[in-house]
Amino acid sequence: MPAFDGSDWAFPYTSQRMPALAENMACTEQPLATQAALAALAAGGNAVDAAIAAGITLTVVAPCMNGIGGDVFAMVWDGARLHGLNASGRAPQAWTPEYFAKYSAMPARGWDSVTVPGAVSGWVALSRKFGKLPFGDLFEAAIRYARDGYLVTPIASRQWQTQIEDIKATPGFVEAFAPGGRAPAPGQRFICPGQAATLEELARTHGESFYHGALAGRIAAYAQATGGALTQADLAAHQVDWVEPISMPYQDISLHEIGPNGQGIGALMALGMLEAIDAHRLPLDSVDYFHAQIEAMRLALADLQRYVADSRHMREVTAPQLLDQAYLAARARDIGAGAARYPGPGLPLKGGTTYLTTADASGMMVSFIQSNFKGFGSGLVVPDTGIALHNRGWGFNLIPGHPNQVGPGKRPFHTIIPGFLMRGGQPLMSFGVMGGSLQAQGHVQVTTRIAHGQNPQAAVDAPRWRILEDNVTVLVEWNFPEAAIAGLRSKGHQVTVAPRFSDEFGGAQAIARLADGYLGASDHRKDGHAGGW
Repeated sequence: MPAFDGSDWAFPYTSQRMPALAENMACTEQPLATQAALAALAAGGNAVDAAIAAGITLTVVAPCMNGIGGDVFAMVWDGARLHGLNASGRAPQAWTPEYFAKYSAMPARGWDSVTVPGAVSGWVALSRKFGKLPFGDLFEAAIRYARDGYLVTPIASRQWQTQIEDIKATPGFVEAFAPGGRAPAPGQRFICPGQAATLEELARTHGESFYHGALAGRIAAYAQATGGALTQADLAAHQVDWVEPISMPYQDISLHEIGPNGQGIGALMALGMLEAIDAHRLPLDSVDYFHAQIEAMRLALADLQRYVADSRHMREVTAPQLLDQAYLAARARDIGAGAARYPGPGLPLKGGTTYLTTADASGMMVSFIQSNFKGFGSGLVVPDTGIALHNRGWGFNLIPGHPNQVGPGKRPFHTIIPGFLMRGGQPLMSFGVMGGSLQAQGHVQVTTRIAHGQNPQAAVDAPRWRILEDNVTVLVEWNFPEAAIAGLRSKGHQVTVAPRFSDEFGGAQAIARLADGYLGASDHRKDGHAGGW
């Protein structure tokens, strides 16, 4: 059954952006990255080649959102089954709890926030398993833009500038990414020769240099010279994991996610609770519709914070226990039509980021996400390389005995999650909603709208809500329905309306399967677009 049968071509929300329709499709947050993906498809590549080419290009043309020194997760529908890739890095071996005894919380910037970057290994693993084009060919657009420059887009410029003050004193950053001490203005040409040289080295060595060669040596030497614990041995020990995605049914569709150490399980838990209370019967965009989703997500977020970590260290409560339908039904009993509640974690029975998606005429679909975490990540840039190192170590905590307590060789709790919808065992839609802790929340919002019958572009355009880190405050977009805001407040929700052009609501990209080809939807909250041929 196709993902979208043409029964709903309504576009009721502010954006009025139209979807793209084609037999081959790419959706990214930056037009030059979309074009790089389409060029790979036109050269005889498949959806995986297109996704890698776009991902590499995004490290150059959207460096405030991701980079060579970040992490990657992906899901690939190969025409017969869904594959999951976890290419997130692990903590350096020196990162014992004792090493962090001098801190009261995990550092947000600097070397003590830098885990092993996994992005390059993700590109390599995807290419080796599924790619058709030579790996080096996928770097052509990115190298050209890094060496010769490109014109910076308006939203990227704004997001770039908001990060400068916080990290401009970090070694190597200004020289690489803040010429003159500020972000490039919209329409200004930006070049990064060091990044071009690094990409050329990665293309030539098939990524090996980053973990076992000259680039690994430069990263480790920079760490040693400037107070970091990351070593060449840590880089050499890195490996990716091909994993079986986890899922949750909701009405006649199912949402698939990468399991822990990622937060995608939170979206599945919230959907399981909503299914248990028949939330699909609530009118779209009504007060009760939003109230049920927010309450389910609060419950899921409480459990995420308490239990979710590197799966090897989730001994007290496992992922299957958190997804147990009896447990979720019990949790859902805390969702009432009346007042808002502010829950703690349950007791299960024992037993920044850039997102892109591609699809090709053969039926292959890719859901791909990579990130430096908080914008430019740690703020550290390896001199003359353009390698901005992420700060994923910030995802750990320092609570003794907690499954997500920092430790050597562990993966931290991760926010970046690619999503995939299926119906009847067949692909329905590859999608993602970038934006830190918004991502699981965004997956719930998009999935429920698709289940309600909205077309993907409308589901992407719809005004969003976001539960903030206190798991109490609900931030809503400037164009959120006024009646819904008043209704949520009457139920006790602490609702704050964000200003227009707030960056707190992320950006979505989606490709839905049609009977003949695909529908591509791209978020007006980003600079990019959906493109096809």
